Amino acid sequence: MLNVNAFLVGLIFGLGLIVSGMTNPAKVIGFLDLAGDWDPSLAFVMGGAISIGAGAFTIAKKRQRSLLGEPMRLSNVTEIDKSLLAGSLVFGIGWGLSGFCPGPAVVSAAAGQTKAMIFVVSMLAGMVLYKVIQQQNNR
Repeated sequence: MLNVNAFLVGLIFGLGLIVSGMTNPAKVIGFLDLAGDWDPSLAFVMGGAISIGAGAFTIAKKRQRSLLGEPMRLSNVTEIDKSLLAGSLVFGIGWGLSGFCPGPAVVSAAAGQTKAMIFVVSMLAGMVLYKVIQQQNNR
């Protein structure tokens, strides 16, 4: 049952990304181009997502179990450190250069976009590299 729910939520999320234009790199780059031909439409998409997310997290923090009965596993990290800043910087650079962030890239790759497939493979390679580096640092 959890897999069916996960599939349905992922399907709705993917459709939302497509309808909102988040899977179109040109639209995303237009949103990020503040000094040029700025396209503010994705600000409304992000504003809606942040509003819904803030409400959902407010409710989730008060619960011990999810709506499907699984234990709630929310992060309690509140500090801003070098790793968070570095990760944010790398994410922003990648987003600006490619026009993709992880969710839309996976949707676009599944739709057969070559650029998105390259992005997803590179993202996965970066995740593996990060894990290897973290394991080396923990020794």
